[in-house]
Amino acid sequence: MNHTVVVIGGGYGGSLVAKELDSEADVTLIDPREAFVNAAASLRALTRPDWAHNAFFSFATLLRQGRVIRDRAVSVDPKGVTLASGERFEADCLVLATGSGYTYPAKPNHASTSIAQQLDDLRATHRELAGTDRVLILGAGPVGLELAGEIKDVWPDKYVVILDRADRLLPGFLPEVRDELRRQLDELGIDVRLGTGLTALPTVEAGRADRFAVTTDQGERIVADIWFRAFGVEINTGYLADGALSPLTEQKTVPVTERLNVQGYEHVYAIGDIAALPDPKMASYAMTHADVVVKNIKAQLAGDQPGAVHTPTPERRILLPLGTRAGIGQLPTPDGVAAATAETVYQRKGADLFTARFASRFGRA
Repeated sequence: MNHTVVVIGGGYGGSLVAKELDSEADVTLIDPREAFVNAAASLRALTRPDWAHNAFFSFATLLRQGRVIRDRAVSVDPKGVTLASGERFEADCLVLATGSGYTYPAKPNHASTSIAQQLDDLRATHRELAGTDRVLILGAGPVGLELAGEIKDVWPDKYVVILDRADRLLPGFLPEVRDELRRQLDELGIDVRLGTGLTALPTVEAGRADRFAVTTDQGERIVADIWFRAFGVEINTGYLADGALSPLTEQKTVPVTERLNVQGYEHVYAIGDIAALPDPKMASYAMTHADVVVKNIKAQLAGDQPGAVHTPTPERRILLPLGTRAGIGQLPTPDGVAAATAETVYQRKGADLFTARFASRFGRA
């Protein structure tokens, strides 16, 4: 009888684990969505609706032998997972890969689980955005900055202002990277105001076009036609809150070992944003975790001792496009990290936002 592997969550890490183990075990992937969403492409999908389909990859083409169940996990214990439908799956190995939630449009609306629904949401928001002149973005992290860049790439004459209470752009990255980012933002005409928040959020719903005015905590009045929220990560571990598997940390993440096992269980793994690791909550780290888990599960299935370990590194990496041509980056080198040129950012991410990579994974190439 084949060994069974259940993967909960079909994001960057979970879909990779399921794909790599499909020929090795009886794999079940559980996710409420119809498709993997390449969140790195979501913001361009908003500004370029004719291109938006490139952000979605149907789970129907991911596995050749395994199966995908469209449902939500509501509880996990050492033996298996119980779903919202009441269905239960037990497994020899469990992989928790449910990631994190983020505000739309960086990630799809929670209630929209089909490709058609998600595309409809993006087209509707595009129509709202297209007719505006002044855009307010709250949050100057990578999401807010990328959104501003994508907007300016399509509508260079729109006024875009970004507010953030932090006093520095991208703290933790190289000074030359942050300086180049500021230079490019100025060149694009993006108004970034740091150390500045609002006394109250706009009364208009985010992503809806309607002229409004807000007041900053510096006493300045800002008028805009539409606004977007670009802050607020929520770790998706609610299904573990009952404690049937493991206590969560104060940050609602899952304690793991160096082999990415959930502490106390050699057959249960947690990867990506939900793992209690110092790694940034970024797709590339989730895929790095996935590689470790695939090696360890393959070893277990063969009756060997798992030996792959994950060692968090202090160096931070980033590829941050500002539209289709501009952008900044910081990448690992043998001596640490170094700034990446705008051309490197374009070639490695900005040109297609990783769509070719996932086309191969999902058999679309």
